[in-house]
Amino acid sequence: MPTEAARTEPEPGALLLCRAAPASVAPVAHLLRAPMRLTRAGDAWSVLVPGSGPWRYGSGPWRDGTEPVDRVVTGWATALAVGAPWPVLALWWDTDHAGFTLASGFRRPVGFVWLASGVPVGEDEALHTFAARMGLDPVLDVQALDELVEPDSEADAGTRLRGLLAVLARVGVVLPAELAPGEPADRLLEAAARMPDSLPVEWPGWRDAVTERDTVDQSRLGLWMPWTGGPGARALALAQVAAGAPLLSWGLRRRSGGWGWVTAGALLLAHGALGLTYAFTHPRD
Repeated sequence: MPTEAARTEPEPGALLLCRAAPASVAPVAHLLRAPMRLTRAGDAWSVLVPGSGPWRYGSGPWRDGTEPVDRVVTGWATALAVGAPWPVLALWWDTDHAGFTLASGFRRPVGFVWLASGVPVGEDEALHTFAARMGLDPVLDVQALDELVEPDSEADAGTRLRGLLAVLARVGVVLPAELAPGEPADRLLEAAARMPDSLPVEWPGWRDAVTERDTVDQSRLGLWMPWTGGPGARALALAQVAAGAPLLSWGLRRRSGGWGWVTAGALLLAHGALGLTYAFTHPRD
């Protein structure tokens, strides 16, 4: 359990921006098995708002309360991105740092970090890679991103994240004003719950996840369960299991800082297992 001193420190927080509508994000977000709220963040974007439990008390097998927020959300972003055809951008902050991680497909995640004072500690090239993967303008938008790593005594880490969101507005990101980077996670979760279009994200259990195919519109389900729509169902599911197993094993061996990869590996295994279960329980004619 955290010490009394730890409880008085500024709380960390995070937001997960997905380049898809909430109806497409909700089914795959359930597989993270973490309570969150989901709401719209623009015409083509959604935002997942987690509470503080996973990093406050530890979310790995050892539950020692030491798992940093950036590692937890990097694992979540990676897991969401490998199971869906859209990228996931994790924004995170704690007492000493703030930053972001962009995950897209099976590519290596790219990210950047600032100290709480706003001093950059990442590589400028990471911002250029980020811009290319997000489809930002290679001149105007990259210039705006470069300003986020220039010395500025009046720009702290929160200011840097808000500047990043201002650039992302050009690709359609419109984050609700109540979900401001820098706020404690639980306060953000409460704010998201008050939004009229927000949805709770909770793990429904394996039986409900498998049978959901019979009650959810096929066009939505195909985004996160592509095995339901073609003859390559078992091959895709097996590939996910094959990719998830070593990733999970590697994360477990690391122990310190490995929970993000444990999450990604576990989701791939779950995704693949769900696909195999569906393939066997719903054989095609």
